[in-house]
Amino acid sequence: MAYKNLVIVESPAKAKTIEKYLGRNYKVVASVGHVRDLPKSKMGIDVENNYEPHYISIRGKGDVIKGLKQAAKKAQKVYLASDPDREGEAIAWHLAFLLGLNLEDKNRVVFNEITKDAVKAAFKEPRSIDLSLVDAQQARRALDRLVGYSISPILWRKVKKGLSAGRVQSIALKLIIDREQEIRGFVPEEYWSIDGNFKKEKKKFKANFWGIDGKKKKLGNAEAVKEVTQRIDGKDYEVKKVEKKERKRNPAQPFTTSNMQQEAARKLNFRTRKTMMVAQQLYEGIALGKQGTVGLITYMRTDSTRISDTAKGEAAEYIENTYGKEYSQHHTRKAKNSKGAQDAHEAIRPTSVHRTPDEMKKYLDKDQLKLYTLIWSRFVASQMTPAILDTMKVTLNQNGVIFIANGSKVKFKGFMQVYVEGRDDGKEDKENILPELVEGDVVQSISIEPKQHFTQPPARFSEATLIKTLEENGVGRPSTYAPTLDTIQRRYYVKLTQRRFEPTELGEIVNSLIVEFFPQIVDVNFTAEMENDLDKVEEGKEEWIKVVDRFYRPFEKELEKAEENIEKVQIKDEPAGFDCDVCGHPMVIKLGRYGKFYACSNFPDCRNTKPIIKEIGVECPVCHKGQVVERKSKKNRLFYGCSRYPDCDFTSWDKPIGRSCPKCDGYLVEKKVKGGKQVVCINGDYEEAVQK
Repeated sequence: MAYKNLVIVESPAKAKTIEKYLGRNYKVVASVGHVRDLPKSKMGIDVENNYEPHYISIRGKGDVIKGLKQAAKKAQKVYLASDPDREGEAIAWHLAFLLGLNLEDKNRVVFNEITKDAVKAAFKEPRSIDLSLVDAQQARRALDRLVGYSISPILWRKVKKGLSAGRVQSIALKLIIDREQEIRGFVPEEYWSIDGNFKKEKKKFKANFWGIDGKKKKLGNAEAVKEVTQRIDGKDYEVKKVEKKERKRNPAQPFTTSNMQQEAARKLNFRTRKTMMVAQQLYEGIALGKQGTVGLITYMRTDSTRISDTAKGEAAEYIENTYGKEYSQHHTRKAKNSKGAQDAHEAIRPTSVHRTPDEMKKYLDKDQLKLYTLIWSRFVASQMTPAILDTMKVTLNQNGVIFIANGSKVKFKGFMQVYVEGRDDGKEDKENILPELVEGDVVQSISIEPKQHFTQPPARFSEATLIKTLEENGVGRPSTYAPTLDTIQRRYYVKLTQRRFEPTELGEIVNSLIVEFFPQIVDVNFTAEMENDLDKVEEGKEEWIKVVDRFYRPFEKELEKAEENIEKVQIKDEPAGFDCDVCGHPMVIKLGRYGKFYACSNFPDCRNTKPIIKEIGVECPVCHKGQVVERKSKKNRLFYGCSRYPDCDFTSWDKPIGRSCPKCDGYLVEKKVKGGKQVVCINGDYEEAVQK
């Protein structure tokens, strides 16, 4: 059957949503992602011929391409409606090539949100394919191929098969290893604090030691503390100074891709890949009963914080009606974009602020609702007035010993009525309300508590803090963060320990070789400059071939040097200390994709392997005969089981601690919760305070 208009998008879900909006004169089909790409079996870049890419149809896409060609022949007009970014533009360009479409025709349609109004408006203003965007994507693809397909074979020959290197992944790995070396080289230093508990009449408050005789004093040891405490000769302290101020706290800007990933990690415990998968579902469309299928959020790959005037107006109306005029921003703050941001898109926001999380919860699954609530709340808060806090700083003096108390309380909630941004350290801002004090008042000390501390090494990177660091340095773009973190874990260069990245021995070997022989690849400034050059290609200010050539010529010399000078790295197997129970040869510890394991030294004649089981020093709470051991699931997730498995089938995601519940016959486990760890009963009958 012939039809007037054929529309091609990437995904079947997107196709289904859009077809309902366009009516009977349009047929919408999906390319199911890319249809052409560089070959996997070889470089596919002709270095001697202006870096010309050699594209081939993707294996397994034959039937899809055949179907698209047949559909295009039946249509009077073909529209290409892939995503509104470089990747989407490249897909449109490849489709135009395969279908024999004229690149000058206005057949490219882009929309930032999948709603009826946005889609219909986009079809009223089709444009031709933006070749600058296509060139920028080709340049990225060429650079990634030149790096990956040049360095990876060297790593295979010199270290181990299956390894890889890449422009962004190698920098991410180096950042993780540099941080680990900081931690290893860290020397803790002793310091002390003195916490004071005070009261004014019946109102209690806390203050911290600041100094002596008007000068700030650091307490490096117990002797310094003793010197302070010996000067305190009574319980009465005079209020020497009271400083009151009003402070404004501005809301965070609406989400970009990277800070959505960071905040979802902090607040929802979502991994980066999961965040992007759920965001894609919200963008492509959710069935809303009689309303049909609607995209609930704008495009989720963006580094812009810009908001359309229409969305601002809708938000202002909603805020005034729901919270009152005093909560709506009269003068919107100018959006501040990140280093290297491309401002072609809007920030991530709900397509309609009137679709509240409460109204949407009957249509969304648990994860979709969590992420939608986060996006909706962040956007609404970004359009609200600042919070106003009353702050108070009180200086107390007793015989020259000075304590300072800092207090704050919320005077006007503003945006905090809806949303407060998370913090990487897991701490939440809390009110600390002090009693009303004036200069000359006398307060009584209840207790003076000296505490010994030691300086802590920097924390390992979490997914959130690593993405933040990459973005702050201008490395990578919205579409690259999730696959980068995924790759360094799949290659077993790093592992996640308590949701923090820890480098493996293999990762350290690969990093040391790349740092020594390919310093440009892991130079943050060089890579950030390269990203800027690629952005210039996108803007039509640079030729992509020149950008690639400027990189490749010095890189080619590094490759030649590396081939000559890198010696083969031997990853030695450690003796396991026991013999194979199949053939009697010694067992060894080998390094595999998911870490270390026991294997027979008589391989390949004997293929016996065993997991390395680590006992945690707790008796099995079910059989009381075996020991609780750490195990890994098929997805490499840590869980706890009994050493007597399969005779005892005890398993737990949470760590048993070897204590029984004081209220029932259950056992206690240590559970990870927001802000730290908590001991709870498996039957839910008992819980202890959260430990940081």
